[in-house]
Amino acid sequence: MTENFKTKVTRLYTGSGQTSKRFRFALITFDAVTIIFFIITAALPANPLWEAIVALCGVVIVLDFAARLWIAPDRKVFLRQVYTIADLIVIASLVISPLVEENIAFLRILRGLRLIHSYHLMHDLRQTSPFFNKHEDAVVAGVNLFVFVFFTTSVVHAIYSKEDAGVEGYVDALYFTVTTLTTTGYGDITPQSTGARLLTVMIMIVGVSLFVQLARAMIQPTKVKYKCKSCGLFKHDQDAVHCKHCGTLLQIETEGLT
Repeated sequence: MTENFKTKVTRLYTGSGQTSKRFRFALITFDAVTIIFFIITAALPANPLWEAIVALCGVVIVLDFAARLWIAPDRKVFLRQVYTIADLIVIASLVISPLVEENIAFLRILRGLRLIHSYHLMHDLRQTSPFFNKHEDAVVAGVNLFVFVFFTTSVVHAIYSKEDAGVEGYVDALYFTVTTLTTTGYGDITPQSTGARLLTVMIMIVGVSLFVQLARAMIQPTKVKYKCKSCGLFKHDQDAVHCKHCGTLLQIETEGLT
C-alpha cells in the first residue's frame, strides 16, 4: 500500500504523462502566486488574514518538500541543491516568525528560487512552450535577477526602514536596490553604517553579475539544445548539420528555416 502510494507520488513529480505535467504546472503556478504574495505582504503591516494565508501556504510548502524528499533517489544530493536549501530556509522562517520580534518575512522570498529551477519542469517547458524553448537562458536569468532584486529589497526594508514606513518605505528600499545594482547611485539615499555599506557592496557585485548574465542571454544568438553523441556539446546553431567541436553529424529536429 505504502509502496504503491510512493509510486503514484513519484509519477506525479517525475512522470511524462499529461496528469503529471498538469500537477507540476500547478505547483509552479502556486510558487509564482506565493512569491508575489510574499513580496506584497513584506511591505504591509501585520494582518490576521495575511498570517492565515501564510500559514496555509506553509502547509502546502511543507507537504511539497516532504514529498520531494521522500521520493528523491539520493536524499543527500537532494538536500544539497540550492532550491532545496532555500525551501528549508523558507520553512524555518514560517515556523520561527511568530516566535521572534524581528521581521524575517523577507526570507520567504527565497521561495522564488523554486521557479523553473527544477529539471522536470524545465523539460516540460521545453516540450510545451516554443517561447521558453527559444529563450530559456534569458528566462532563467530573468527569474534569478527578479528573485535577487526583491529578496534584497525586502532585506533592506526589514533592516533599515522604520516600522511604520509601510509601502513608501518598501518603494524606497526597491529604489535603493535598483540604483545600487545598476551602479547609478544618485546619492539621495546613502548607507551610513558599516553593515549597510557591506550590503551595498554585495548588491553591486552579485546584482551586476546577474544583470550581465541576463543581458548576455538576451543578446547572444539563439542556440538549439541537442547533445552531441560524440563529444557531449549541448548547444548548437539552429541550422547546424555538424558539431562544431568534433564534426559529428547531428540530427536536430527542426521544422525548417524560411
